[in-house]
Parts: sequence; structure tokens; C-alpha cells
Amino acid sequence: MKFPDQPEDEEPSEELFEHHRLVVPPGQELTRIDKYLFARLPNVTRSKVQTAIKDGYVQVNQQSVKPNYKVRPDDKIVISLPEPPRDTEVYPEDIPLDIVYEDDYLLIVNKPAGMVVHPAHKNWSGTLVNALVYHFQQLPHMQGNEGRPGLVHRIDKDTSGLLVIAKTEETMTGLAKQFFHHTIERTYQALVWGEFAEPQGTIDVHIGRSLKDRRVTVAFPKGDMGRHAITHYQVLKPLRYVSLVQCRLETGRTHQIRAHMNYIGHPLFNDALYGGSDIRKGTRFTKYKQFVENCFKLLPRQALHAKSLGFEHPITKEQLFFDSDLPEDFQSVLEKWEHYVQYN
Repeated sequence: MKFPDQPEDEEPSEELFEHHRLVVPPGQELTRIDKYLFARLPNVTRSKVQTAIKDGYVQVNQQSVKPNYKVRPDDKIVISLPEPPRDTEVYPEDIPLDIVYEDDYLLIVNKPAGMVVHPAHKNWSGTLVNALVYHFQQLPHMQGNEGRPGLVHRIDKDTSGLLVIAKTEETMTGLAKQFFHHTIERTYQALVWGEFAEPQGTIDVHIGRSLKDRRVTVAFPKGDMGRHAITHYQVLKPLRYVSLVQCRLETGRTHQIRAHMNYIGHPLFNDALYGGSDIRKGTRFTKYKQFVENCFKLLPRQALHAKSLGFEHPITKEQLFFDSDLPEDFQSVLEKWEHYVQYN
């Protein structure tokens, strides 16, 4: 089940489609409705349930309730959403894949920027998973992973780079354990605004969904909200107004690098969601402004690439490591900045 990400200042659509109808059984103890639904609905987080309740998509006995409402025996709960119900079957599509490595158990794919990893609202086709199903037909599912066969992690639509895909249930379970225990080695390269006072550092700050804009992940430095997240970074190349940095993830939260870099004042270059598509550093000269805008056109996305991936093969126990080149759009903008710094 997929709850929509809806801005707080919008009301639910007038046309809603019933997805679930539940009747609380006799003998049920008083339980918060968000907790009750979280335990009974597939593929949702508790925060998603709470958001749906707040947005009026959940009614009890034909009345809207708050997330702290406690269900009682014989309560009738109806969940209606702006989209009609959709099955979780993923349909195969003949989409070319850049396969870096493959054996009988797993494969490594270099995902291009602009490709969505798995089907979801507004992106039911043309995804990496549609391509995988076409090429390999029978990819495994894990509980809570319906509609995303073979996936144990993902990267954002406009982030390029390496992903590992499981081809068997045993491989998927083994990889999932390594991700859970943070033993997977992952490095990203990012072009960010500004230069750093120190050549390396660690960002150890909770992050979570913004209370104002649910599309955005923000930092909660007090640790009172969000989830624990750790990013280690190293400056590879300072370029006066921007810097090329390498980030090593210890945890893998949604938008972790984008949120952490924004939190320390270095949003990713051309990351519109986090303010990086504005000119954050530099002069006011028209020539400089034109230069930056030309770079934005060459790289019409956040400057983030999942560069390397290292892990123990779940079956053979061999240590595997894969590296990838920066894609052409990223590399061309990097070269432009190098040239600009050298001659201006």
C-alpha cells in the first residue's frame, strides 16, 4: 500500500478511492489507531499512517480522527486515497541496462540519472525494476518489498551510480543483513556549494521528513526526531565556489547526503529541492552568473553519483568491490569549474 506524499496546505482530493475497510474485532484492547493500522497494513511506515490520518484519508465510523485516537471493538475503519487501488505486479519492459557485473546470484547495475528505481505513484513504468523483470524474469521478493523485486537498496531518480541487485532469495537475505549491519562500503561523489574549512569530517545528525514540506529530509540536531544518520566526507578538490567531495555512508537514510550537506551549509550543486539550484557562492558579475547557469543546463539534476560499492558476496563469501566513472554530465561540469578556477 502506498500513501501519497501531500503538502500540508492541500486538502485531500474530492474523489477518493477506497483501499481498505477494517472492522475492529470484539475483545480488542484500546490501541492508538496509527499503531493498530501499522500492524495490519502491508508496506507502510507508521509515519505514513500518521500522515494519512492527519490528511483525512482514514475515517472511523464515517468520522475523521487524530493519530492518537484509540480504536474500540466494532469500530469501522475505512482508508480512502486519491489514487485507485493498484496491484503490485511489475510488468517487464525492454529497457537497456548498464550491467557492470553479473553471476548466478547477483548483478551490479550502473543506473543513469533520470531513471526511477522502482514503480511508484506517477512512475509505474520505465523504471529500473521494469527493466530487471524483463531481463531476468524471476527476481525474488522479500516481505514488505512487493513491487520492488531484487532490490535491497535504492538511489534517487536523479542520482546516478551503482546498485546491487539480488537474483535469489538467499542472496537477497544475505545482502539485506549486510545493509542492516552497515558493513556495505558505499562511496558517493558530490559537487557541493562552497569550500570547507577542514579537508574531512563526519556528520552525525538525525534526519527525517520535514514537518513543513514532506518532500524534503531535514536535520534534527537535538536527536528528538528523525533517525540516526552518519555521513563521513572528504574534500577531493576545492574549486573556490564549489567543492568536489567524497561521501561514505555509514547509514542509508532517504536523501541522507543531500540533507546532511545542506545542514552544514554545502547543498549539492543544482539540487533544486535543497536550494542548490540557486547561486549560493561567488561574485555578482553577469559573466559568472552566465557561467553557473550554463553549468546548470549541462547538469540538470543534483550533482551526486554513487561511485563505489563493496561487500562480501553472500554465497561465495568473496570480497567484492566495484567502482564507476563519473557520468558525462557530471564530468563536463566538473571540468568547466576546474577551467574557470584556473583562468579567472
